[in-house]
This record gives sequence, structure tokens and C-alpha cells, in this order.
Amino acid sequence: MRPLRYSINVTLDGSVSHEAGIPPDEESMRYWAAEMAGADALLLGRVTYQMMESAWRRPGSGAWPDGVAAWELPFAEAIDGARKYVVSSTLGEVDWNAELVRGDVGQAVRRLKQQPGGRLWVGGVTLPTALADLGLIDEYELLAQPVLAGHGPSLLGGLRERIRLELVDRRELASGAVVVRYRPARPAA
Repeated sequence: MRPLRYSINVTLDGSVSHEAGIPPDEESMRYWAAEMAGADALLLGRVTYQMMESAWRRPGSGAWPDGVAAWELPFAEAIDGARKYVVSSTLGEVDWNAELVRGDVGQAVRRLKQQPGGRLWVGGVTLPTALADLGLIDEYELLAQPVLAGHGPSLLGGLRERIRLELVDRRELASGAVVVRYRPARPAA
């Protein structure tokens, strides 16, 4: 079964808003580029899909705009070329290497996980909370930024039940950010 990993930047006070002062830097962008390239496909809700598409879709000319720094290119290339599944009941169609997912999100994600292939990656705010509530996330990857935002949507806000986790990996970045990966804890024997 293909594992599903939830990955996101988060401030130390739990904000996951891109407007909360989470500063992209070369090291974190290299990290995310490698993680994105290692995923078989991305699972995105409508809001995250549209936000990522507006920022990271390669223009029709084939050349990245001047606003994309050289150190952002590996991430831009990885996300632009990735296969995407977009969960939405309001979009009529999607493109950008994407397929629209409609109906029961739990059933749809279970089907995706049962297909042959590598790791699935989910990002965003609302969709991951729904998937966590359904017990469909196999790993949680957080890049905790050394920032206190004081506002914004919070990590997995509205989760119905507590999910106990166990540490899989921890890595410190030169910026002071810390990457942690957890998986749901196995019940005690």
C-alpha cells in the first residue's frame, strides 16, 4: 500500500498560514524540492492547488519568470512536473498534470493508496485534517520555523480526536528550523 505523508511548514505557535511570516530560504527550499521529487503524486485540496499553481506553474513560454530565484528552481521544477490529484466539489476541471477527485474523499484516497506506486504527499490545511480524522495519514512531516505568528489557521485545527504520534526522524537546519517526521503510534501490546 502506498503511504500518505502530510507535509507542511508551521510556525512554533502552530500557524500554517503562508502569510504568517514563514520565510522560505535556500536550505528549506532544497529540502522541500527533494521531498517533492521523492513523492509519486501530490494530493491537494482546491485552495492549496490554486495557490501552488499560481506560484509554481511554469509559464507557457517555458521560461521561469525573473521573480523565481535560482535557488527556488529545483522546487519549482519538482512541483510543476508532479502528478497531482485535486479534491474539490466546486472546480469544474483541472489541468497542470492534475486529475479531479470528487465524491467520498475517504474512499477516493483509499483507492489511491491501493494503487501501485510510491509515496503520496498531501499538503494544505483543510484536506489533511479530514484525512487525519479518517486515519488515512501514515506520516506527518513538519518543518517547524523559528517564528511566532500569533495568527492564522492552525495545524490540524478542528481535529475530532487526539492522534498519538511517535517520532520517526528529526533534522535541524542551519536557519534554526527543525524538520520532524512522526507516524501514528501503534497501540501498546
